[in-house]
Amino acid sequence: MRLWEAVFLAILGLVYLPALLGMAQVWREVDYYSHGFLVPVVAAWAVAGLRARLAGAPRARDRRGLLVIVAAILVYAWGTLTGSVSAAGLALVATVAGALLYLRGSAWLRILAFPVGFLIFMVPAPGGWVTPVIVKLQLFVSTAAVGLLRSAGVAVQQAGNVIHLPSGESLFVAEACSGITSIITLLPLAVFLAYFTERTLPRRLVLVAAAIPLAMLGNLLRVVVTVVAARAIGAAAVTTGPVHEWSGIAVYALACLALLGVGRSMRRLVPPEGKSVALPGA
Repeated sequence: MRLWEAVFLAILGLVYLPALLGMAQVWREVDYYSHGFLVPVVAAWAVAGLRARLAGAPRARDRRGLLVIVAAILVYAWGTLTGSVSAAGLALVATVAGALLYLRGSAWLRILAFPVGFLIFMVPAPGGWVTPVIVKLQLFVSTAAVGLLRSAGVAVQQAGNVIHLPSGESLFVAEACSGITSIITLLPLAVFLAYFTERTLPRRLVLVAAAIPLAMLGNLLRVVVTVVAARAIGAAAVTTGPVHEWSGIAVYALACLALLGVGRSMRRLVPPEGKSVALPGA
């Protein structure tokens, strides 16, 4: 890398440092965005696995990259003025793509399309988009759980996302139990697995699409088990302390294993043609 290129990238880094810090604050404060810290690490790992291809790729500066950078900076400025962490984050990802196009050309950008695109998962979605989804998911999980429990002969009543037990106790299906955490954190894993283990677009789409129902089923199971346990040992015992926290981790782990199972089953039932993308270091 030439000196002027290093200076150019350093300047861009300083410009976007507030955006990165703003996203890091969201990653720390919001559970379903905590995976944001890992996204750049995974992207860098994926880049490392593409070094052999990059070594043989032509280098040619493309001035269109400057246009992408300028447009991204305008979006960044708007995001900063309006306090939109999402806009600032998207501008950062676009600038990474623009800088790559400008300094190394379209061949490098095509090769690194996956790691650059994967950075989107570190950008928090606008709160106005996520909040209505959470409310609908809470109601869906509550209704589905009550339906399953009643069909099994468990007497429960529902009021919105609150489940009332015969004992008079109530369980509130909170944001964490809505499935939003599992969905948002499982999707990056699904995309990663789809890219590195599947070759064709339809198979990749199937694997990614499976993440949403698996996340929902996992949280539905969590709510049902919580209600059954609350009837046996009390609501307070199952909604506070380490038991409640570890149940969330267990549900997410089960969803991850189920996602791996979907990929494995798909490869057994419909053997892929050709080879999948090699994992970095493999």
